[in-house]
Amino acid sequence: MTSEKVLRVVFMGTPEFAVASLETIRTSKHQLIAVVTVPDRPAGRGRKLQMSAVKCHCIEHNIPVLQPENINDNAFAKQLHALRADVFVVVAFKLLPKLIFDIPKLGTFNCHASLLPKYRGAAPINWALINGETTTGVTTFFINERVDTGAILEQSAINIGQDDDAGSLHDKLKNLGSALVISTLDHIADGTVQPSPQSSNSITSKAPKLTPENRRVNWSLGAQHIRNHIKGLSPYPCAWTTLTTKELKETIKISDVEIEFKEHHNPIGLLLCEKKRAKVAVVDGYIVLKKLQFQGKKMMTTLELINGSCLDSGSIFS
Repeated sequence: MTSEKVLRVVFMGTPEFAVASLETIRTSKHQLIAVVTVPDRPAGRGRKLQMSAVKCHCIEHNIPVLQPENINDNAFAKQLHALRADVFVVVAFKLLPKLIFDIPKLGTFNCHASLLPKYRGAAPINWALINGETTTGVTTFFINERVDTGAILEQSAINIGQDDDAGSLHDKLKNLGSALVISTLDHIADGTVQPSPQSSNSITSKAPKLTPENRRVNWSLGAQHIRNHIKGLSPYPCAWTTLTTKELKETIKISDVEIEFKEHHNPIGLLLCEKKRAKVAVVDGYIVLKKLQFQGKKMMTTLELINGSCLDSGSIFS
């Protein structure tokens, strides 16, 4: 039986991933009393102030917004205390100090885009794909002072499709996460939530922040590993590589590839253009290039680049 108790909720989040959970809370029986998000920041070539996706949604629906410059500030903590929230819900936000997550009487829980304890960290969606996982999911857990280690409340799993990339998996998990957030709120409300400590014996893995170093393609790996790496970074921020031709050396982004398993004797990284296709030699075959982006240009199909004489056989990817 569903509890009729209504919780007073403060939501904390920043990117588009968090908006689905925010909207689900807004339209639920629970009372959304305020939202915390990051301050507006200059962005783009014009350096105009840009609001977070969460703030944009709040403005559209007249939801009160708090944008603290410093979440460790005592004045901000007093603001939160004054709201008399029962629970804080966090989706894709900053690491909270104890000063903040201890405020609500029923606790602060996070919705994380992995099946904890696997993929603790900033980029769980990307690393699940990069590492070739076949399943993933979302987890709600009570926040503590260590990243993604708190007691698990609920989990929901899905299969990763052969054609999923970071973009499509992001969209699946944001919707799965929004449903789990409401389920967790309802169980907290009716007193049936059962926190389960994360086992120290469970397999853990890290999902560190994406950097230029870990986004670079390693052409010495097998074709499947390379494709997983590219899928895990597509459509943003994209894997990258260096293309060396007779005339220049240029950094390019790669967002879509296919695999051709085939024995060959070509050097690793050699680019071959044939029959309106471009492919790169790897240890167990070829990576067939589908979409690339040269510096200062938009993302383009391989055919467009071949027709524009941007790709030439004999060039080297490294």
